[in-house]
Order: sequence, then C-alpha cells, then structure tokens
Amino acid sequence: MALTWRSFDFFDATKIKIADDETRTLFESNDISSVCSGSDSLFLGTYDGHVHIVGLSWKIVRSFKAYETGPITHMRQVEGTSLLVTVAEEPSTSDSINQPILKVWALDKPVKKTGIPTCLSTVAINNGKKPFPISAFTATEDLSQLAVGFANGAVTVIRGDLIHDLGTKQRIIYESDEPITGVELRVDANITTLFIATTSRILKLAISGKGHGQPPRTVEDSGCGVGCMSVDKETGDIVVGRDDAIYYYTLDGRGPPIAYEAPKKLVSVYQDYIALVSPPTNTGESDTMRRRFWGATADSIFTFTLIHPDLRIIAHSESVLSDVKHIVHIWGDLFTITQEGQVFRYHEKSLQQRLDMLYQRNLYTLAVELAQKSGMDAHQQCIIFRKYGDYLYQKGNYDEAMGQYIKAIDTTEPSQVIRKFLDTQRIHNLIEYLEELHERGKATSDHTTLLLNCYAKLKDVDKLEKFIKSPGDLKFDLDTAISMCRQGGYYDQAAYLAKKHGENELVVDILIEDSKAFDDALDFIWHLDPDTAYSCLMKYARVLIEHCSLDATRLFVDYYTSKYKPRVDPPAVSPDVPVTNNGGGFVTGAANAVQNLSNLLPLPYMNPLAVSSNSQQAAKPTLSDAEVVKPEELAVPKYTPPRPRTAFSSFIDHPDEFIIFLEALLKEGASSLSEADKIDIHTTLFEMYLHKANEKKGDDQHREEWETKAKALIITTPSKDLSSTAVPSSALPATTPGAPPKIENSNVLLLSHLASFRTGTVLMQEQSNLLFDIFRSYTSARDTKGAIRALRKYGPSEPQLYPLALSYLTSSPTILAEAGEAELSSILEKIDRDGLMAPLQVVQTLSKHGVATMGMLKPYLQGRIERERKEIRENRRDVEAFRKETEQRRQELEELETKPQVFQATRCGVCGGGLERELPVVHFLCRHSFHGRCLRGVAGINVPGVGGGAGPGAADAEEGECPLCAKDNATIRALKKSQEENAERHELFKDDLERSEDRFKTVAQWFGRGVMSVPNVE
Repeated sequence: MALTWRSFDFFDATKIKIADDETRTLFESNDISSVCSGSDSLFLGTYDGHVHIVGLSWKIVRSFKAYETGPITHMRQVEGTSLLVTVAEEPSTSDSINQPILKVWALDKPVKKTGIPTCLSTVAINNGKKPFPISAFTATEDLSQLAVGFANGAVTVIRGDLIHDLGTKQRIIYESDEPITGVELRVDANITTLFIATTSRILKLAISGKGHGQPPRTVEDSGCGVGCMSVDKETGDIVVGRDDAIYYYTLDGRGPPIAYEAPKKLVSVYQDYIALVSPPTNTGESDTMRRRFWGATADSIFTFTLIHPDLRIIAHSESVLSDVKHIVHIWGDLFTITQEGQVFRYHEKSLQQRLDMLYQRNLYTLAVELAQKSGMDAHQQCIIFRKYGDYLYQKGNYDEAMGQYIKAIDTTEPSQVIRKFLDTQRIHNLIEYLEELHERGKATSDHTTLLLNCYAKLKDVDKLEKFIKSPGDLKFDLDTAISMCRQGGYYDQAAYLAKKHGENELVVDILIEDSKAFDDALDFIWHLDPDTAYSCLMKYARVLIEHCSLDATRLFVDYYTSKYKPRVDPPAVSPDVPVTNNGGGFVTGAANAVQNLSNLLPLPYMNPLAVSSNSQQAAKPTLSDAEVVKPEELAVPKYTPPRPRTAFSSFIDHPDEFIIFLEALLKEGASSLSEADKIDIHTTLFEMYLHKANEKKGDDQHREEWETKAKALIITTPSKDLSSTAVPSSALPATTPGAPPKIENSNVLLLSHLASFRTGTVLMQEQSNLLFDIFRSYTSARDTKGAIRALRKYGPSEPQLYPLALSYLTSSPTILAEAGEAELSSILEKIDRDGLMAPLQVVQTLSKHGVATMGMLKPYLQGRIERERKEIRENRRDVEAFRKETEQRRQELEELETKPQVFQATRCGVCGGGLERELPVVHFLCRHSFHGRCLRGVAGINVPGVGGGAGPGAADAEEGECPLCAKDNATIRALKKSQEENAERHELFKDDLERSEDRFKTVAQWFGRGVMSVPNVE
C-alpha cells in the first residue's frame, strides 16, 4: 500500500464539545440506534422509539415519540422537504414476532393536541412473518419506491404513495440463505435498478422500467459486510468496500476496482472521498508495538481513513479509541459518532493548502489532477504548469519542461522561457515554443525574427526560402534553366519558373516526377481550365489516386458531374510594381530579421553575405506567395463532361475510391446521365461491392456489409411478405428519387457466380416468390446451415417449409448432427404449435429414413399426450364442480318454493333493536328481518301499517328487496346485463376466436357466457 498510495493530511479533525446538557447526555447514553441528516438538521433515532432533531448549535431543537417500544433501526430524511422516514421493529399485537413498521412523518405539520409531527402513513413491512431483523434499507427521493433487506436473506420492495397515504404494494423480490448486507437504488431516466449485497455476492435487478420482472442477476460472486455498501450520489455508482479493494458497480457491471488493502467495517462516500472505518487487527510485530504504546486499550483501537480513489491519496487517517458507529454528512463537513458518544468533525482544507502540500513534495502531476478535479480555472492551472516546468528544467529534463511551459503559455511572459533556451543545444525546444506562440497568435515581430534565425542555424533551406525568394526578370533560356534545375535537384526552383511563365503541363511533370509533391500537383491541376485540367488529370490519374486518393477522387467527381470550378490565386500586388510599405514588405522584413539576429545566435553554417544579397532581391512579392482562394462568386465554366466509362480504368487497384466515385455520380450527377450510363454505373458498382465483399477472407462482418450494399442494387420492389429482404436505408447507394435502373439479370447471375454471391441468385428467386426453390437449392447442395437460415427467414410466410425441413434433417445422420437435436426440437415444436402436421404424420416422416430415434421423438409425443391428459383432467374437474354447484342451487330453489321457511332473527338488520318490541316486522327469504319503520327509511319500501306514504318510487313489501343483499344482487344483474350486451357484439367473439390457439375452447367459453342462448320472448 505504501508504494501505491500517498498519505497527506487534507482534513482538520476536531472533537465537537456539546455544551447543552440534554444533548450531551443523549450522545453519552449510548442510546442512539440510527442517524441521518438532511435539510440542515441532524436526526437521531433511539432504542426506545424517540426521534431527536439536533440543530447547527448541537442542541436538541425537537423530540417526539415515534414508536411505543421498538428501536428505530433506520431513518431517511428527504432533502429539501419536511418529510422523515423511520423504520422500527415493534412486537405484534397478535404474537411476539417483531414486525418492522415504517412511518412517514411531516415535521412541519404538528398535531394540535400532542404537538408531535403528523404521521402521513404507516406500513407494516412484509417478511413472511419471519422473526429476522432489518439489515439494510434504502428509498428513492420521492419515496415512491423503497427496498428493505432482512438478515434471513429476503428483500422486500414497497411501492406506492406514502406521502398522501394512497396505499402501497409490497413484494418480496429476492430470497436466499445468505443475510442481506446492503441495498441501494439507482434511479435513471426510464429505469430503477436495485443493487443487493449479501455476504457472498452482489446482485442487481430492475424494479421498474425496462427489464422489470426479470429475476435478479449476479454481478459478482463476492459480497460485503453490513455497512460496507454505499452509493455515490454524484455519479450514481454503487461503492462496495472489501478487505482488498474498493469496488464500483454500474448498470453495465463492475468497474475497475481501487486496490486498498485494509479490513473495512463501515464505508461512506463524501464528495470525492471515501470514508472507511477499519476494526482492530492482529498484525504481528506492529500489533506488539501498538500494545506497548496503547496498553490495554490496544484491542479497541479503530482506524478512520479518508481516501481519494481517483488520485490514490490517503487524505486523512487516524486511530480512534472507540468504535465508529455512524458517519454523517451535514453542514458542509463530515462527522463521525463513536460508540462512547463522541462526535468528531472533519473539515477539508482549502485547495491552496492542499496544493502547497503537493508542491512541497514536488508532486506537480498530482497537483494538476487535483486542480482539475476541484474545478480550478485554466488561468490558475497555468501557474501549476509553470511551477512544474521550472522543476523539470532544474532537473535537466528540458523536453518535458518545454511541454509544461507550452501548457502555461497563456499566462507566462515569453521572454522568461526564451532566455532559458537560448543555448544552441536547446534550440529545438526553442523552435517548438516559438512555433506554438505563432500558432496561438501571441508572437511579436521579435519572436518571428528569432524563429527565422533558428531555422537558418539548422540549415532549413525550405522554410528560409519561403521568406527570402523574390521575383525577377527572365534573363536566361527558360527551357534550359528548368532542365538544369531538375537535373541538379532544385525541383522547387524549377517548378517556380515553369509556373511563373505558364508552362502548366511542365509544372505538373516536375511536381509529380521529380519532387513527388503529389498534393501540390493536384492542387495546381485544380487551378487550370477544364480542357488542360482534363489532359493532366488523365495523364497522371493513377499516380494521383495512389497518393492523394480522397482529393483526386473529389476532383474526378467534380469534373464528371459538371461542377468543376478552377481555383484562383489573385496576386496581392502587381508583379511589376515594387513594394513600398514601411519595412519593405513582410518578405523583406523576414529576411532582414535573419540578418539582424545574426549577432544574437552564432550561425556557423549560414553565409551572412548570401542573406544580405537575398534580402536586397526581396522587393517584390511572387505569385506563389499569394493566398489560394476559392471565390464562390465565379461562375462554373461550361464544358461537356466525358462519359463515366472513360474514368473507369483510372481506378484500377483502388476499389474504395472507385466506389466513392460511382456513388457520387449517382448522387450528384444523376440528372445529367443517360440511361445507358446509369446502367453501366449500377452494373460496375454492383461488381465493386462484390469485389469488396471478397476482399477480406474470413471476415464475415466485412463481407456481410458489402453484400448488403450489393443486394440493395438488385432489389427493386421487395415483396411485402418478405421482410427479411428489406435493406437498411444506410446501405442503399445515394441516388435520385425513383427506382434505380434494373441491372440485366444475366449480369447479376454472372457476377454473383464469379463472386460466390449466392444471395444474388436467391434474390432473383425471392422476387419471383419461389421460396420452395430457394430452400431446395440449399438442401440439394447439402448446405444445412443455409437451409436453416432459409427456414427461419421464409418459414413465417411459408409454414409448409417446416415439414419439408423435418424430412431433410432426418434424411441423413450427418445432416442431423450438423443441425443439432435442438434445431430438430424447435421444428417439432413449431409444427406442434401451429398444427402443421398430425402426430401420425410426424412419426411417419421421422421413421422414413431411420435416422431419428425415439429419444428425439419422445419429448414431442410426451408433451402432446401430457397436454391432452392435463386438459381432460381439468375439463372433468370443472364439469364436476359445475354439476355440484348447479345441483346445490336447484335444491335451494326447490326448498324455497316448496317448504315453509322459519325466521329466527331476533334483531333488526338496520337498527339492531329487538323485533318483538315493535311491529310490523318484514322478513326476507334471505333470512334477514327488519322493522317496518327501519325498512321504509332505508329502502323506501311502503310497508302496510306504517304511517305515511312511501313517497315517489316506493314499492310494496312483497316487491321490495333486502337492503343488505341489494349490493350483491345489483352486481349479479350488472354481470348478466353485460353478458347479454356482449352477446350482440359479434366482433368481440370473432376477434377472440381469431387470436385463440384452442378455438373449440373459446367457443365453449362464449357459449357458457350466454352468447349462443336464445333470448326469452315475453
């Protein structure tokens, strides 16, 4: 650990002195069972069910009794609200089993009589009535989803509106033999994921959104202890501490661990740090020294550590004489509460103090990382870069020092750096710095002068000539001069002369054949008129495509699509007029700068007289010094582009560029192409796609990509029932609207055969809807894999392929072995599911060649027989139940109609009074009895002998209905009415029948609902 982690003291640790007696007594009583923070308050739960709220002054500002007896094991305060969630284990009223009770309190709504906060909702947490304590608890910010872990290995998820007490639903989503040590929720945009930790594994499952309902998935077969699982609220990552390292878990799985070997009892995330509590350990010799120093208390010494995992820094570490029970983040600091009731505050030092610690140990790279993670602005970071550069310079590491100075170039005075690198041995570093000054636009004229001096010292002739060349009158034979320059190796000068005097084709020859400056040659061709450009382009087309593939291809595309526009070099001044600005112009000034700096740096390889002579000639700018521009206002010259076939030979051995050229012709120049040219382009493009598909042997993905493009060229109107032949729009070549010209079938078949492109042949058969022929072509070639692919592709639209496939797979042991028994089973399952063959037909087919065994057929027959037996048993059971119920109902009706009924009720069903005290009394056959007065008041029934009319809507006693049974009777009548209404809606019956797998069963169900019954005629 000492080799990988650096120790610092980034935190100030102080012990909190609690002045209030009541608060101090609470902490020292060791009665605190749970702690949480939020909304600038500290919440303490005790073993006797009380909740105490502590303010910033460390004084109890409020207390209330949350539970009668049970200890409060977990709490959660919703930040920014007045809501507090508490969980305690209270004995049940019916037995002695402790049942966890969850309550949600509104702290800002006290009850008037008692003054305690209003309890918004109370939920008894379900654990299957198993007497195991809660070992973990978590909740979302809106309290809509909560997760509770138990020591018996069960995890219960609670969903609902706890704030408004609109009801909740609970479900035990995970059970195991291992105790739950931690649960954490990660809420993303469309999914809520629950991470579960046990003693031996980490699991996750989606409890809402995508993936909801799937079983938990094991993320890692290593768990953690209780209290060693936390969540980073900034990133949402799950943090797990084990003795060997700190582990991070995301939705994608486990991230890279941070190795930190130490026993861990408690883990908490604080800003960028991770707080760790380590229990006492026996460590051999160090343990002996610890006992010698601490004495009898050595066995109770715990270690509290704050580490920065990204920077691999131990930010704080100290020994604690008592077990740390709680870690809480509040009031901008980190606090720990020990078992003895002591409270310690850990305040992070300022960023400057932390950086000074790193400076003292020359850890500048670490300082930069710390500054970046702390959000320090770029200006302040430059100071660190400069300090780092000075440190590296003092060590003699000049290359890395210059890298740091360049990073700090925005805030550093350039002269401070330049003075350090004026030595000849460091001139390369100086050039690098000066070039960066020019790149960022911070260079002055002196900096430009110094850069030119450095180029001259290194004999960099090309860059010097860029500044010192000047035009002059022609005083020699042009052809001879150009020829001698080419023979002597001065190709730039030769090209300059040819360009100046209009020998355009000669310029292209020099740039390509001598200078090998292919990019410059291509750029020069782009400046020529269409006729000359075409002549030069066709002469050196293959060379240009070989070395400037993209630009040369772009030039071909522009020229053949009638979009060619020559580039223009407008001269800054007339070549015949001398430059008269103050310093003699930029070229002259640059040349003078080299001469003026000859005294600053010794230039042993440079002739001062030559520089002076060249500077005197630098009085006029050259055409080559002018900036190349592309004026958009210039009109495109009118010319007749050649036929595309004339360019085909130029792209030999360059299939990628050829494909780009052909696709661009279809996209940008399709309107000017004849029908014959379009067919030529499509046919050639189809051939090139197949060539690219066979380019990389063994790369199936590469082959499939190009074959898809080739397929797009020959698919004109895909059959709507063959969705597998559809090609993604990204694979289609860019064309104008409308179907591409059809490539001749003979060309498609020939090219497909030469490239072993079976798909081309298959597509032709697809477009003719010859699906059986396609399948038979695979079977006749003994291509089992191809036959299976064809079956999966065309089987949904042509189910009769499955019997054919069954016969083929069982025709040979070799074919069956290649396909596998799983494929045979899937085909049998499809045949069975869709009823494509009768069982006898299946048996006859499999027995034809003697390849299939009874073991292969047994699951199919067994499943079929078992399914039919099960259905028979279920039908018999339902029939017997319906018979018994019908017989019972008939017997009850017969007794009501034929036998006298004895009413023994002594109490009124409405008021509960005695029936013998007040008459009349009304009896119903449902065995309910009522006072006439009560019945009239409740049901509006007019009972003879009771004063007053019944009012509108009243019925006679014999027409009345028992008010206690009225609700159930109304439900039955509503169901009957619904069935009668549905009996007239034939579309529902038809739709259900079409979607049903067992149509006879569906007809029977609708018959039982009364759909087929004849309506009564009254």
